[in-house]
Amino acid sequence: MPVLNEAKVLRDTLGRLTLSGNEELIVVDGGSVDRSMLIASEFTEKVFQAKTGRANVMNFGAKKAAGEILLFLHADCILPFNAFHIIRETLRSGPIAAGAFTLGIAHPGLCFRLIEWGTNLRAWLTSLIYGDQGMFMRKETFDRLGGFADIPLMEDIEISLRLKKTGKIVFLKPSITASPRRWLKEGIIYTTQRDWFNAFSYTFLKVSPEKLVRRYKDVR
Repeated sequence: MPVLNEAKVLRDTLGRLTLSGNEELIVVDGGSVDRSMLIASEFTEKVFQAKTGRANVMNFGAKKAAGEILLFLHADCILPFNAFHIIRETLRSGPIAAGAFTLGIAHPGLCFRLIEWGTNLRAWLTSLIYGDQGMFMRKETFDRLGGFADIPLMEDIEISLRLKKTGKIVFLKPSITASPRRWLKEGIIYTTQRDWFNAFSYTFLKVSPEKLVRRYKDVR
């Protein structure tokens, strides 16, 4: 789990994880100035600090992992029930390179159902995984690809493009549940249009992540 100033939501997210002896929780902080690392240490001994930048943070955590499967979970996302079992069973079946969950948003508004529908349709049509969907893959696959690219944004789409060349990408139900905080703070229409524009610009127009990241603000 990559973390940067997530003290407001971290205890709730980690408290909802149901870990057995077959899973390990690794939290990597990218330079928080709040209580994120202290809160994380309540749930796992494997709390680290790494160079700022989500791609760097996730690569650092992957190197610390001892298991055969990696799951990258955002601090404001809640996994569905029995998620670890679902992931294991999925990766056992066929030439699957990676997967993620369909997206759900923790808000009752109808507009959020439309955002969910659009996001999941986009992911299904393009086979591109977005970070808040809970990306997972075999560690061997991740290591063979060289991990996430060292870019400030779109690291999830960038590695998805490479994963597509190695095998199938699947999207699972039940859904992961993401916080609505970005939409609520920045505006539903603006945030949705910005996210779609950036994804399209990076994937098809080859606009650099360094330019696209200027459109993002910290909403923690």
